[in-house]
Amino acid sequence: MLTELDKKIIASIQGDIPITERPYLEIAENLGISEELLLKSLKNLCDKGVIRRFGATLRHQKTGYEANAMVAWQVDEDRVDVVGEKMASFSSVSHCYRRNPKDDWLYNLYTMIHAKDEASCWELARSISLETSIDNYTLLFSREELKKTSMEYFPTDDDY
Repeated sequence: MLTELDKKIIASIQGDIPITERPYLEIAENLGISEELLLKSLKNLCDKGVIRRFGATLRHQKTGYEANAMVAWQVDEDRVDVVGEKMASFSSVSHCYRRNPKDDWLYNLYTMIHAKDEASCWELARSISLETSIDNYTLLFSREELKKTSMEYFPTDDDY
């Protein structure tokens, strides 16, 4: 059972989080609670499985990156964790995750890379390939950005 405070906390994080040095302090102040209580409550909600993940949406065009590509990699399963950690360490990689391959699509590790142009994306992928010794990959470029929205479980007064 969620308390009223739990619901207010969930509502406060379901949209954009402030881009400040201490975003949780700002959220806590808006809720009229301490930052410590907010963080403790968030941890509790995570521990109980109410909150399963925090996600961030990168609006790469607003940061000056004109090209982005999902790079699909074919990695031996016994190396996926090590290779994934290495790939995720590149500053140009915003996402890195494993998926089960399919009969006609053998790629099992994916990275999203961001660059100034498509040629730079290819160069970044080549660099990652050389660094990880993974040479079977393909780039899937974004051609259109679709509307990105956050899940909303508890609407706030601002939503009416």
